[in-house]
Amino acid sequence: MQTSATEQRLRFAEDFESGQWSMTELCERYGVTRPTGYKWVGRFREAGGPGMTERSRAPHACPHRTPAKIEALILTARLEYGWGAKKLLQMLRTRAPAIAWPARSTVNDILERHGRLRKHRRRKQWTHPGAAPLETQRPNQVWPADFKGQFKTRDGQYCYPLTVTDHFSRTLLACRGLSSVKTEEAKPVFRALFREVGLPEAIRTDNGTPFASTGIHGLCGLNVWWMQLGIIHQRIHPASPQENATHERMHRELKRETARPAANTLRGQQRKFDAFRRRYNEERPHEGIGDQVPASLWEPSPRPYPERFVPPEYPDHMEIRRVSHCGTFRLHSAQPFLSNALRDQHIGLEEVADGLPSTISPSFQRFQCGNYVSEGSILSPNLNQHQASRLYPCTPFVAYRTTGRHGEARRIRMNDAEPSITVAVDPLDDLSVDALIC
Repeated sequence: MQTSATEQRLRFAEDFESGQWSMTELCERYGVTRPTGYKWVGRFREAGGPGMTERSRAPHACPHRTPAKIEALILTARLEYGWGAKKLLQMLRTRAPAIAWPARSTVNDILERHGRLRKHRRRKQWTHPGAAPLETQRPNQVWPADFKGQFKTRDGQYCYPLTVTDHFSRTLLACRGLSSVKTEEAKPVFRALFREVGLPEAIRTDNGTPFASTGIHGLCGLNVWWMQLGIIHQRIHPASPQENATHERMHRELKRETARPAANTLRGQQRKFDAFRRRYNEERPHEGIGDQVPASLWEPSPRPYPERFVPPEYPDHMEIRRVSHCGTFRLHSAQPFLSNALRDQHIGLEEVADGLPSTISPSFQRFQCGNYVSEGSILSPNLNQHQASRLYPCTPFVAYRTTGRHGEARRIRMNDAEPSITVAVDPLDDLSVDALIC
């Protein structure tokens, strides 16, 4: 039969008071020292059974505790200036150098204990949506793209080779030596390639600049432009180049044949890239495609590059919202921030009557989206994003709300349209959107 420590102490004291055992015998029987036995007996004689319960072991006094007068001076200075602990300490030490002021961490503890600190909400990081398996059955299904590691030409200029391949045929579609990885330099390369050979179904990249950002789902100017063209952006997991293995293998050959040694100038380096591209596509056999040359399997895409974007059409009962130049959109009297990458674009909200964002995974074809969940009047990201094997970022936007006019759960889904920035919405009347899926 198991007994608690309190019951054992009480039984020890009662056995000793009975006079049948000595202190030494009881201490040996209960496995305690004689000072502990005398302490238990003393507490029993003083308070009876309640005296056998556990007592706090906290010290009655703290010799290094900050004096109340110094705490009062710190709180007064905080109330007067509103500064943080670092600046308050500098000011107080200047005013009263003879006083031994506490450390900065202690001042922060004092301010927090008295409710004088304003804690900033930590920004939640968007989880990576996951990478789809790299499997292709035809040309132009997936184009891996990446920047080869930069190197210097002999005149001291940096060269950043931007490479694009077709995964199915292993064709090296583009290899341009740029002076930086900025979107302003990379976008014209993709535009010229699209005009020359057409549009792919998907482009697969890593998470670096300019292919993705640290904002919501990695949205940036380049992948938003791809979305407008109807191109799916696949992002591999961070620090996982093996998910783009065929492209990285090409980079090894590119470095060996063109960068060791480098050319004298950037223009000369581009001539080496062009010669490598012709040899790689037309002469070099590839084991991954049965020792054929890439040119034998490659064919242009049937999807031409549109010089003008045609806005999609939506049912009349839906409403369209425009993202401002600051990346916000109007929602009643509030303007929640969405993404700078979507400025001057249109997003949409559509009301439906089932589901909750925490229990339903909104999807559009192969897209699965994150969401925004309201906290009072503020929209903040909710990162309960489900992982899936066929999951892509950079999706159209869907709005969700958790409670309707009468408290019922509601979901807002997107319509079955082509992948685009603009999706349509129901008029929300006096309803408040509690979640924005994107």
